[in-house]
Amino acid sequence: MNQQGIVPDVLDAPRMPTAPSVTLPAYSCDTHCHVFGPYDQFPLRNPSNYPPPDAPAARYLQMLDTIGMERGVLVQPAPYGTDASALIDAIALRKDSLRGVAVASADATQDQLQQLHAGGVRGLRFVEARDPAGNLFAGSVGFDSVQALAPSMRRAGLHAQVWGPYDAYRERLEPLADLGVPVVIDHMASLSVERGPDDPIFQMVLRLLKQGKVWVKLSVCRVSKQAPRYEDLKPFHDALLAANEDQVLWGSDWPYVRMGQSAPDVGRLIDLAHEWFGNDATRRKVWVENPEKLYGFEQARG
Repeated sequence: MNQQGIVPDVLDAPRMPTAPSVTLPAYSCDTHCHVFGPYDQFPLRNPSNYPPPDAPAARYLQMLDTIGMERGVLVQPAPYGTDASALIDAIALRKDSLRGVAVASADATQDQLQQLHAGGVRGLRFVEARDPAGNLFAGSVGFDSVQALAPSMRRAGLHAQVWGPYDAYRERLEPLADLGVPVVIDHMASLSVERGPDDPIFQMVLRLLKQGKVWVKLSVCRVSKQAPRYEDLKPFHDALLAANEDQVLWGSDWPYVRMGQSAPDVGRLIDLAHEWFGNDATRRKVWVENPEKLYGFEQARG
């Protein structure tokens, strides 16, 4: 590592999608992707525990155009820590149709959060994943920091996006949902398929979702290993939609770090979501209207 950061020697080639077979509503949004690099311009700030992907903004936009989604939300990956330069640079390429979720330390100033908002950021990410010694992974900011940042986040118009192991939500989610900032749960709360939909943690998520206290991202590929149909997730997916379809979002998770050859085709994930959503009103709500409301896109016409 030099003073400027880490430039990886070997990069992972991300899986590029094929076009979906269905027609998407105009102004559809993929609310969960990541950009990495170009590394000579945006080096990593922390060592990565996975092969860094070759996924600069240009490749991300190519992916978005291939799947026919006109809007997107970029989420800060841990190896960049609190340096949102790559994310903000990507947003600037299509400032009206891209938004971001960045990472900020617990002592971030109001001015720093306002600057993130000015760059197209609409949320901060908090990750509770820890190593065997109990330490947060390098570049992550944990759930404990949400309370300290919540007043400044409210003033800056930022929500909290949270991701942790399923059991981390048992004691932590409800207090987070009461802090007065919108809370978005990544990856369907990392639910346990084996425990079933009646598991108390999943039932708590449903209750908070029904009460309008949380949002949930319907991203299937890391929760189930039953690709490409993910049949074991369908009951959970349906329960989340039934609880409050006004506060669910859809995200692909491209470029699929750590997934290697098992990385899905975004086009096929869209086809599956189109089927599972069941009707055009729900498709428009999840892919268009809900992202508009949360991320502040201009309201689509027609």
